[in-house]
Amino acid sequence: MLLTATVNGITTGYEDTGDTGEAGGETILLVHGHPFDHTMWAPQTAALAAAGHRVLVPDLRGYGATQVVPGMTRLETFAADLAALLDHLGVTDRIVLGGLSMGGQIAMECARRFPGRLRALVLADTFAHAETPEGRRNRNAMADRLLREGMRGYTEEVLDKMVSPRTIATRPAAAAHVRRMMLGAPPEGAAAALRGRAERPDYADSLARLAVPALVLTGRDDTYTPVADAEFLRDRIPDARLTVIEDAAHLPNLEQPGAFNTALTGFLAALPAVRHTAAPAPCRVG
Repeated sequence: MLLTATVNGITTGYEDTGDTGEAGGETILLVHGHPFDHTMWAPQTAALAAAGHRVLVPDLRGYGATQVVPGMTRLETFAADLAALLDHLGVTDRIVLGGLSMGGQIAMECARRFPGRLRALVLADTFAHAETPEGRRNRNAMADRLLREGMRGYTEEVLDKMVSPRTIATRPAAAAHVRRMMLGAPPEGAAAALRGRAERPDYADSLARLAVPALVLTGRDDTYTPVADAEFLRDRIPDARLTVIEDAAHLPNLEQPGAFNTALTGFLAALPAVRHTAAPAPCRVG
């Protein structure tokens, strides 16, 4: 069930599924990518909740049911929104934080800003480096285009990169889900995120200092974030494992949910047992 809360000055939509009442249950926060919404995590939400975990899946600022704030939304603003949502929900134990694509970069920003809140990190189909000058120009040009034309042309152009042609042919419902999310994204929110993402920092140094276990996943056929980007993350993070999902492109969690969920639940099962302790107050923007 979709819930709403006013956090960090905006109305945020989110789902809060399952609980940590069972032995070993974790609180898991999953961050969607661009230009999607919280429903991209539906296969993981169901599987993780059934395994006794509490799963939080918010819509990011400017997407889904969360308020659109035009202009530029930097990754640190997204991170502050997530911290404010955890505070609103009274989550003080350390969490497992996961994100895909832009969501992975937001997760890396969270790890840089409030590492003490993290129990583990999950990074899917994402990369750590700062944007190049060419990439910055391209993201800003795309933001201009989305504001001018809307989401349809962009969606049709890149759908077969978001999910593989094999997925489109053999899992049409998954491909249709991706298409619906993209067409439903508010252009103003998507544009603001693109402009903010163009200004992101390089996360390589902060990842090298990460003090919690990490799982890196990627689709074998992902052209946006090739396997080499995932290998860099695995090699940069002191305690990281890598899983490459076959027959998947940029959204392996939807294209091959069984393989993705197996890797994720196996990683969670292998986390060392710890006594839950109160997390420090998060850093905030402004």
